[in-house]
Amino acid sequence: MAGIRTLRVWLFAALATALLPVTAYADPPADQASAMHDPMSILPTPPSDKFYTPPPGFEQKPLGAVLSARSAGGLFPTARVLQLLVRSSDSHDFPAAVVTTLLIPHAPWKGAGSRPLISFNIPISSLGNGCAPSKELTSGVSADFLSIQLLLARGWAVIVPDHQGPKQAYAAGLMGGHAVLDSIRAAISAPMPGLGPATPVVLTGYSGGAIATSWAAQLAGTYAPEIRLAGSMIGGGPVDYQLLLASMNGVNFASGVLLAATLGLAREYPELLGLLNENGWRLARVFRDICIGQEGALGVVAPVRIAQLTNVPDPMNLPMVQRILAENRPGGVAPNAPVFLFHGVNEIWIPYSGARNLYNEWCAKGARVRLQPMPGEHFIAGALSIPLTGFWIEDLLAGKLVPPGCTTPGH
Repeated sequence: MAGIRTLRVWLFAALATALLPVTAYADPPADQASAMHDPMSILPTPPSDKFYTPPPGFEQKPLGAVLSARSAGGLFPTARVLQLLVRSSDSHDFPAAVVTTLLIPHAPWKGAGSRPLISFNIPISSLGNGCAPSKELTSGVSADFLSIQLLLARGWAVIVPDHQGPKQAYAAGLMGGHAVLDSIRAAISAPMPGLGPATPVVLTGYSGGAIATSWAAQLAGTYAPEIRLAGSMIGGGPVDYQLLLASMNGVNFASGVLLAATLGLAREYPELLGLLNENGWRLARVFRDICIGQEGALGVVAPVRIAQLTNVPDPMNLPMVQRILAENRPGGVAPNAPVFLFHGVNEIWIPYSGARNLYNEWCAKGARVRLQPMPGEHFIAGALSIPLTGFWIEDLLAGKLVPPGCTTPGH
């Protein structure tokens, strides 16, 4: 009953926000002078668990350094579960501390070479600290339990980063890429059983997790060249935010997810907050701790368009907004390891053309990439990929999943 009451509160808050009268502002950036327009007011409620707080002086530690570690319980009795607090960097290369969950099977590795490490980048797609993987995996409730268990059953170690960083900056690609790569660094450089510099690594992520995965794949060659990256698998990726405006802006449950992505990006780029009107600030505060399920419910009850949150005409065409979107759109640099892109051909929310455009851009820059269309829309394609992921990773580790050059069906 408490959960139902909480959901009703969120629904009411969203509906009230959508119906609030719009107040005109001649100079939106001046709103930040108000105490009610403090960027800190839209950040997630800090975790009460002190493990998430980095020690003083952590900024001087190298990238990937383990700041603290502890054993964790949760859903996986067949594996040793550790939580690591890792030194990373945000979208602007400022120091950030990221929590990551490392799962190492109890059973000894019987395969050839070193035990592989799979970075399983969960589609967090939320704004609250309570929705982070490190919380869900140890609380006993995770929609990704089956997917992770299937990987552990093959003897692979699995690392699950809180890739949105300490601000829960959903949709901030650079933050996500850094968090993934530094989490892997921590696992292979610290004295973890069976893991080390020779460990082959695979990145995989679907939907919101594809954001962090695509950026980690693209950044790995320069940001973390010491990682032995066997390849990356990127599915259902919302990699081009410009395309999402037509399919998600004010459209059923997807509108709540798009608004959350917009506010998540603003946590890394607070200059975006200067575009908000009073409705925008109210919604940002209401959304500060929201999770993906609530985002979808809010979008159904009270779908809100981005234009309702600002009084700036056509904000998407502002040079500042275009710059931020470009900085968070992968494709500018070719990944140095093979990439397997898969995407539903009947996508309603995240157009297939986004995956094809990313494929074309990486191919033009000399990447080794394969584009694989999947039947169905976003949720069907994602569900179909779950039993296939282990086989794909096996082939990727063996160098067989992605042929040299660029590959599409029929080639």
